[in-house]
Amino acid sequence: MNNRKVKLYISMSLDGFIATNEDDLSWLSCVEKEGEDYGYETFNASVDTYIVGRATYDVILKLTGGHFPQADKLDCYVLTRDVRPSENGVNFYTGSLEALIAELKSKPGKDIYCDGGAQVVKSLMENNLIDEYIISVIPIVLGDGKRLFLGGVPRANLKVLPPKYFDTGLVQLHYLQEN
Repeated sequence: MNNRKVKLYISMSLDGFIATNEDDLSWLSCVEKEGEDYGYETFNASVDTYIVGRATYDVILKLTGGHFPQADKLDCYVLTRDVRPSENGVNFYTGSLEALIAELKSKPGKDIYCDGGAQVVKSLMENNLIDEYIISVIPIVLGDGKRLFLGGVPRANLKVLPPKYFDTGLVQLHYLQEN
């Protein structure tokens, strides 16, 4: 039996935003510290598939000068309404999110990394498809922006694992979906 899990691995401000209204992510740099990756490399070693919404994909391309670094190491799926052929290691997916997750979980492999955005997270939550939530809370209050959790989803009972605290003020929360 395959035990692949869908893991939401994402950062948010203390007040629950993942970006400003203008898609600015520069505030994430307030916790940058040489030699500290907050467990990112270890997490990346546990996954082989990456799912992201098209708007977040576009932001990543803009920030990286048109390069999508996740495609260098992971099977990538960009959720979109526009039919597009695969390019540069990225699969553009227009079908049912439930069907995609079921297909991915039916195949052997490592876990599945979801990085947002908020609409993708909401869709996954509506269908009870997130197995683990790993949320890095950045010690900043943005006051406004794009929320991680949009609301309107069913109640989810989660089991908390011990949080990780870093001297930069970042706190990493880790929850498992209880069934």
